[in-house]
Amino acid sequence: MTTLIASSRDYGALVKEDRVHSSIFTDEQIFQDEMERIFHRTWLFALHESEIPKFGDFKRIQLGRFPVIATRDENGEVQLLINRCRHRGAQVCEAPRGNAKRFQCWYHGWTYDTKGNLVGVTGPEAYDKNFSSEQHALPKVPRVGSYRGFVFASLAEEGMSFDDYLGSTKQFFDMMIDSSPVGEIEIKPGVVNKTMYRGNWKQIGMDGYHPHYVHMSVFKIFSKRESTTGSAVGALHLEDPFADSSQSRTRGFPNGHACLDFREQRRPHAATAIEELERSEEGRQYVADMVAAYGRERAEELIAWHGDPHLGLFPNLQLIHDHVRVVIPISPGETEVLMYPVFLKGVGPSINEKRLRAHEAFYGPAAAGSPDDAEIFERTQRGLLADSEPWVLLARGLNREQVDEDGSVTACISDETTQRAQMQEWKRLMTAR
Repeated sequence: MTTLIASSRDYGALVKEDRVHSSIFTDEQIFQDEMERIFHRTWLFALHESEIPKFGDFKRIQLGRFPVIATRDENGEVQLLINRCRHRGAQVCEAPRGNAKRFQCWYHGWTYDTKGNLVGVTGPEAYDKNFSSEQHALPKVPRVGSYRGFVFASLAEEGMSFDDYLGSTKQFFDMMIDSSPVGEIEIKPGVVNKTMYRGNWKQIGMDGYHPHYVHMSVFKIFSKRESTTGSAVGALHLEDPFADSSQSRTRGFPNGHACLDFREQRRPHAATAIEELERSEEGRQYVADMVAAYGRERAEELIAWHGDPHLGLFPNLQLIHDHVRVVIPISPGETEVLMYPVFLKGVGPSINEKRLRAHEAFYGPAAAGSPDDAEIFERTQRGLLADSEPWVLLARGLNREQVDEDGSVTACISDETTQRAQMQEWKRLMTAR
């Protein structure tokens, strides 16, 4: 399905152990090669199954350059169909989401079902007996994998298995999902914060060095609030999780995955989080249900962690605080970010309401935190264009990294271990043959 564009560039020379060349953030040809070599070859997050719960539910998504329809067929299976009519190439689905048992091309009326089968051709008498509807179905994404409701896709016919791609990051998915006493989360169709910024897609996320500076004002506000322990965003006021003296760690995994690991920093605050929850009837029920589902020790950990893996899956997914974040590259200097609030199943309405309010406070359109990030990304992009000294330094903490039991590399929370992990995977994919 993918076509590798030949390039004379030596991509291996653009990423060194402790620095990267600024052209990987600004160059149009590099961006086009990224689409082919990364987004059309590795695994990409597509959607969460809860976004299309019923037969006929669909969502229009973008995977690299490919427009895709994610839909639920009559057998309850999730289908990922290339959104391109087999006649003259027009998209057959234009609505962002909805429910439909058929997709009809606006150009000449060819019609497809939820499995992509061609079920209607206008003026069929004009085609000879050799015309086959079966040979003109919508193409399907070649490979699809799913972990606990998170659906991933690969546009490559062959490659790394989905299980190998996730590796040891599964435990961080579990952290988010098992914040529900029934072990299920929901992403509600259409409930999303969207933002566009004039900067490169690789700038986003997993940076533990910037909060003391970019988010200084918002953290001062959060530190003065009395009731903030009901959400991952609120948990930021507990000590200083971004101090190198804290137990927070930065962590790099194989395949370019990375996280800011707050587990050890938050675990001692379990009693405070539980005390806060037990001030309300629904909070008390939530604590009781979590203990019943997971046992006292595991429940206390999950409550202390607030369902926040702070995990980035290379190249397009991040699980941060109370939301799922999808990164969509538009050009070397333009990126769209979609942020979907996560709702826990099996909890009282006030639990999810508090999570949603916390999400809005930091990541919403009038929020105090996310706009800071977009602004600094744009300032960085403008600076990167001045490439008289073209190397971007990523050396922080290189001399104090350690390898953990699961094979991940860890260091202090402000160290650039995460960026190095992401850039080494970028190099691997861009130089693969």
